[in-house]
Formats: sequence, C-alpha cells, structure tokens
Amino acid sequence: MVCSTFELFKIGVGPSSSHTMGPMLAAATFVERVAEAGRLNEVTRLETLLFGSLALTGKGHATDRAVLLGLSGQRPECIEPDVADALVNQIRETSQLSLNGTHQISFDEEADVIFDQKKRLDFHSNAMRLSAFNGDELLDTRVYYSVGGGAILDEDQIGTNDPKTGLWDVPHPFKSGADLLRIAEENDYSIADIMRYNERTGSSDEEISKGIRAIADAMSACIDRGIKQEGILPGGLKVKRRAPLIYGRLMDRQERALSDPLTILDWVNLWALAVNEENAAGGKVVTAPTNGAAGIVPSVLRFYERFAPKADAAGVETFLLTAAAIGSLFKENASISGAEVGCQGEVGVACSMAAAGLTAAWGGSPLQVENAAEIGMEHNLGLTCDPVAGLVQVPCIERNAVGAVKAIEAARLSILGDGTHRVSLDEVIETMRKTGLDMSERYKETSQGGLAVNLVEC
Repeated sequence: MVCSTFELFKIGVGPSSSHTMGPMLAAATFVERVAEAGRLNEVTRLETLLFGSLALTGKGHATDRAVLLGLSGQRPECIEPDVADALVNQIRETSQLSLNGTHQISFDEEADVIFDQKKRLDFHSNAMRLSAFNGDELLDTRVYYSVGGGAILDEDQIGTNDPKTGLWDVPHPFKSGADLLRIAEENDYSIADIMRYNERTGSSDEEISKGIRAIADAMSACIDRGIKQEGILPGGLKVKRRAPLIYGRLMDRQERALSDPLTILDWVNLWALAVNEENAAGGKVVTAPTNGAAGIVPSVLRFYERFAPKADAAGVETFLLTAAAIGSLFKENASISGAEVGCQGEVGVACSMAAAGLTAAWGGSPLQVENAAEIGMEHNLGLTCDPVAGLVQVPCIERNAVGAVKAIEAARLSILGDGTHRVSLDEVIETMRKTGLDMSERYKETSQGGLAVNLVEC
C-alpha cells in the first residue's frame, strides 16, 4: 500500500498536525457519525477523553481548542484562524456548543474535555475517546488515533486498506526504497513518475497538477505571511517572532551580500523560521509531513524556485511528488509521529523528503534521489521530541531551519556522486523505527525530558 501525495501534504492549521489537526478531524468525524445515525438531536452531553501524548502536551498544542472546533463541525482544511478564535471564545464564554453547527448543547469544558495523563492506549500514544450521551444513556462512543500528519484512524480502520486513511491500491505499489528503484529501472521512470501514475488511480493529470499547485501556493503564502507578522508567539514562553527582523536585515544588506556566498542559506533559514512561527501562532500551514516540521519542505522548495537556474512548474511537481514517495516509505514502514518515534519522525523525515525532492528537481537519477533521502535521515537518527512547555516553539522552530539546510547539503552530496552508497534508505528507515522503539517515552512529545525539563533549571 502507498500513501497519497495529498495525504502527506494537507492544508490545515497550527500548531500541530497530530495534536491539533488530528483531534479536530476526529471530533468532527464523530459528530458526523452520530448525525448520520439520526441521533444528533438526542445528544445532551458529549465527552472527550484524551490519552497519552495528547493528554500530556495537549494544552500546549491547542488540543482542547481543536476538540471544541471539531465538535462544532469545523475541519482543519477549511477553517480560518480568526474565525476559529471567535468560535472558541464564544463557546467558553457561553458554555454552549453547537454540535456540527446545528444542535446546541450545554458544554462544561473542564468536565467534558478530560486530559487523562496516566493512561496510554496500546495502538498509539495519540488516542482519544469521544462519547455522546442522552442523560446517562450512552448513544455512541468511538476511539480515534491521531497517527501523524493530521491523519486519523478509528478503532475499526487499523490495518485496513481504506481510502479514507490515505492508503489505496495502485498500479505501482511499493513498500521500500528498493521497490522504488526496481520499478524505476524496469519502466525507465523517475520516482516522480511512479507517484504520478499512482495518483492517476483517482485523479486526472490536470487534477493532480492543480492539487500540487495548490499545495505549493499554500506553502508559499505561509512563508510570505510569516515574514511580515511581528510580535510574541502565544503560549507563555514569550518567544518573539524573528522572521520579520531577519527579513529586514537581509533586505538592508543586499549589496554586501553579493560578497557573501552563504547569504543564500540566510534566506533558507528565514523561510523555514517564517513557516514555523506561523504554525506556532495557529496559522494556516501545510503538513510536510507534519506541522512541527512544516518549514523544511517549503523553504527548500523556495530555494529551488529562487536559485535553481532552470526552475519551473514541472520541477516543482517533480519535487513534491518525489518528496511524497519518500514520505510514504517512512509513514508505512516506521512513523511520522513525534509521539511514536521522537522528532526524527518529523524533522528527520521532512529533511529526507526535501533532500530527495530537491535532488529530483535538479535532475538527479533515482539512485541519487534515494541516496539523498538516506543522507537526510541518517544524520537525524535519534532526534528527540522534547518541546518546552508542550509548545511547538522551542526547539521546534529553529530545528526546521537547521533541517532545511541539512536537506540541501544532503542533496548536494548525492548530486556530486553517482548514487552508489554503503547504507540504503531502507536500512536507515528500519534503524529509525528501532531507535524510536528504544527511545524513552520522555522524549516522545511528552515534555517530560530533555529541553522541556532542563531549560528552566538552566
């Protein structure tokens, strides 16, 4: 089974794909389920129980806010941040919530949204149970898992080939990097070709190109908005947005920059910071493959568009389709969830995806693309997820800038070679998976270890 490009790259809101977008989607899906059963008007109370990482860092990741929005019928891909703020404020001020936007109930957030920090469900750390009641009568209940990148599974979808999970049967199925290289060699395809032919299962070429353009445009718009926004990020850490200041300095020293060849990297840093500051503020971003790592692919893609001599729209499509193929391997064989494998599954995977995409857009062979992806992850192995105060700010924002530069370095190293290398991408993915299993839960988006506990002490 293969994950679609449009499942890995989803337009949504910050600050977290797994803790904000996933729970919002789960809440909206559950309310729709009750409505489709014809029982929505019977509901007098709706309870949400959050477990594992969702409970431990949910407050800092705006999970409570996401649940309120989802129960109101809002979805990540459609909602505007300003509208969301007004709706959440209204619910909290009136203690009234309109389920699916149509059925109003009394709502006590403290009693109805429960963070159970002592319990972790077996399948995944990001778990939540939603239950609808009529008085004391249980009308319906469902467990949902937020498995990373804004995707969710309910308790019946685990292990299924369900298009709603982003997995579907395709003409060129691949489960490994070796599969990708074999298919490419046998058919004289690029890795982007393989993804495009698979996407044709459900969409025309015109629809595929239109969808990719929408993703690229949303990434670009996020960079541009992040460059302009000033102020302090929400959450209490008093982190000041740096992108506007850096942008101003780069614009002021344009002539001097002509003598500094590393100025290009300053722009890459700026673009990555801009995206992740937008994400931290709850702005509109694209999962790539997650919100916490949302700045890497857009900044490297803009690097390609601005600085590659022959950059064009076809190159952008090649970049994103190739990145999606690599992301699919990580999602299906390991994880893209910081709550499962640490930040190697977010920033590490994004770095690998961006390195592969850039190599392909530069004209690299499938072997060079696979090499770039391997380099991108190999040097992120063991990266922990230890957000200070449970916020997607420290070290997450800076980590995206470093990851973007590392992706460019990985692409350059692969292009300088002929694609032959000692360690395969598949071996690195398996190493990443096992490293995640060995990693202490303290370093898996729980804010119970690392910088999350040592920053204040220092």
